[in-house]
Amino acid sequence: MAIEPPNADATGTPASRLIDQRIRDLGGWRGKALARMRALILEADPEATEEWKWMGTPVWSHHGIVCTGESYKKVVKLTFARGARIPDPSHLFNSSLEGNMRRAIDIHEGEEVDAGAFKALVKAAVALNGAPARAGAKSTNPT
Repeated sequence: MAIEPPNADATGTPASRLIDQRIRDLGGWRGKALARMRALILEADPEATEEWKWMGTPVWSHHGIVCTGESYKKVVKLTFARGARIPDPSHLFNSSLEGNMRRAIDIHEGEEVDAGAFKALVKAAVALNGAPARAGAKSTNPT
């Protein structure tokens, strides 16, 4: 049994095309909001990988999940997997504030997220993920 890579669905359709289709299907303000946030993510981190996970959720990763882009009837939600550890001086995080791991930004119709502050969050999330450990790398821990 072949396992599909996370950047494609079971039919082999690339995640970027699936996200394009999701944006078209949403249309209206939700499609525009998701398209704008996607563009900002890719501007902030041109090396980000677009993935399609959990039966239809756009995910942007770089050495781990940076954020997901979910859409609901009244909100477009960008959830940062490790957002509780990311400084948010502009207070963009406005949802999922109670936990000690994730943080989210809920965007409602008519709202526009500050582009510079959002890109700073994306860059901080990428930095927090860090580079993957190399196989066979020697530990610098003296213990």
